[in-house]
Amino acid sequence: MGSPHSNFITAPESLDSKHFNHLNPEDLRTKAHKAVDFIADYYKHIESYPVGSQAQPGYLKNRLPETPPDTPESFDTILKDVQNDLIPGITHFLSPNFYGYFPASVSSAAFIGEILCTGFNANGFKWVGSPAVTELEMVVMDWLGVMLKLPKSFMFSGSGGGVVHSTTSEAILSTVVAARDHVLNEIGIENIDKLVVYGSDQTHSTYNKACKIAGIHPCNIRSIPTSVEDEFALKPDSLRNVIEADVEEGRVPLFLCVTVGTTSTTAVDPVKDLAEVANKYNIWVHVDGAYGGNACICPEYRPFLDGIEKVDSLSLSPHKWLLCYAECCCLWVKNPNLIVNALGTNPEYLKNEHSESGSVVSYMDWQVGTSRRFRPLRLWFVLRSYGVANLQNHIRSDVQMAITFERLVKSDVRFEIVVPRRFSLVCFRLKQLNGFDSSCTESLNKKLLERVNSTGRVYLTHTVVAGIYLLRFVVGATLTEERHVIKAWEVIKEMVNTIVNEF
Repeated sequence: MGSPHSNFITAPESLDSKHFNHLNPEDLRTKAHKAVDFIADYYKHIESYPVGSQAQPGYLKNRLPETPPDTPESFDTILKDVQNDLIPGITHFLSPNFYGYFPASVSSAAFIGEILCTGFNANGFKWVGSPAVTELEMVVMDWLGVMLKLPKSFMFSGSGGGVVHSTTSEAILSTVVAARDHVLNEIGIENIDKLVVYGSDQTHSTYNKACKIAGIHPCNIRSIPTSVEDEFALKPDSLRNVIEADVEEGRVPLFLCVTVGTTSTTAVDPVKDLAEVANKYNIWVHVDGAYGGNACICPEYRPFLDGIEKVDSLSLSPHKWLLCYAECCCLWVKNPNLIVNALGTNPEYLKNEHSESGSVVSYMDWQVGTSRRFRPLRLWFVLRSYGVANLQNHIRSDVQMAITFERLVKSDVRFEIVVPRRFSLVCFRLKQLNGFDSSCTESLNKKLLERVNSTGRVYLTHTVVAGIYLLRFVVGATLTEERHVIKAWEVIKEMVNTIVNEF
């Protein structure tokens, strides 16, 4: 009779399998030093790379083997392949010549915070999992709330609280789900198809996605038109008219997303006036300040949050402008219980004395997933390493460089500023030039964007608002200085001259 374990499959042994130390401290020290040196050199020489990747689809497949190695490869060999094979396929968001999308601001302080976050590998799903993970997050959220001059109703020191999510998408989804469940508890789940949500035609596309995931019927996701005359901000009267029409049809207004700094043009919706309209219909009001909200730590921009006491939740992303690495979105809510009621779970294997007593925060109940990284470490390091005054000056410096670029654009009669500059984004385009009809204007601007980005010396992005194709120039990369902005303008003018001659 065979062994009771004879049916188990055993892995074949290799020469290294018994003695392979997966976390040898000295080996880690050596490799980590090399990795940090690699990244430091990358930052030091980042201007030597084309800002936008020049790679073509499928380039990497032709460079890498079809199968993984059977035996270990040296760390130096792997790093060499990162340099030779991966970097050519990277668009360098941290280049001082990157002016597309929104900033990806980073810092040495956040880098160290990220190293510790990864090194500890602490999981803050419950307080008991790692008390420091939960309690530091609570402290950091209140600190940032103080910097924004939020009312106590949004902070743990008052009656609210905050959480660090990975992205704005998760923050919005969490609040939509909380609002949905709160209302359906009153009117019955069978009425979910009556729920209506509101935003402007400039609200981030992720809002539409979040609402669909939350079960809102696509026909009930209102995208209210804005206009260039109102600088693409949502008008309270427009909101009121749409809500009244929905109520008259028997629908149930649920949620409003107000934006402080829209993606296309950084339009700012009037928080106070819109909240007053929504409050009359018991609508959950969320303020999305992913980019522009960061600037509100400066007194001169704080008026954009006037009326914040009338809303239910607010989110902003320090990874866009407060020198944190990616995946750091802060969400504050007035009534945390509504989030917990909607997203909370309580499996037996996670029950413990502290959580059952209700005396601690269980952040797994504030998010979609269960596991969570020690994200607030990065923000904690940044806040302590810089202090409020230096972070304010960092934002002001970027804005001043944007003003420099705006002046350069205005100095050339061939260009126009499409909407007034806010924050550090300048929206501009080539005007209709003599000898060209209006149909050529969009083609000229598209060609200009293509030519500028193809140089590898500068990277811009575009958008379309009110049928107008325009170019976006946003200052915010950590390494950008005024000389880079001036050089970028020279590249743009050089490409314009070439294109006009061709046409």
